[in-house]
Amino acid sequence: MTQLGITLKVSLPYEKALNRAIQVLKEEGFGVLTKIDVQKTMQEKLGAAFRKYTILGMCNPPLAYQALTLKPEIGLLLPCNVVVYEEEDGTVINIFDPLSMFAVMQDSQLEPIAQEAHGRLKRAAEALQTME
Repeated sequence: MTQLGITLKVSLPYEKALNRAIQVLKEEGFGVLTKIDVQKTMQEKLGAAFRKYTILGMCNPPLAYQALTLKPEIGLLLPCNVVVYEEEDGTVINIFDPLSMFAVMQDSQLEPIAQEAHGRLKRAAEALQTME
């Protein structure tokens, strides 16, 4: 079974880890389409306290274009989500693995696109891991 994401824990404070994740992913060709502040949303909608937690909807436009051209329904699985949240002893960064998308779609035409995106996201995760 394919893992849903690439998970790493860093000792950086939450805000620094979040900004660094955005920067490193940008260097791999991914931009932020959406940014959801889960802590703020939980407070506003439920009056509930929640840890610092952000969901980033990331997109690599050339790869998304290729995938959407081949399979318009792939939009159900886009954008690639990146989750950044605070823990007591550091910050967790979880990056959606496009190979999970390929496992769901099982279309050989999408495999090279998923592999390319996976490679870029894996390099970003490796760069983030060395930023302690």
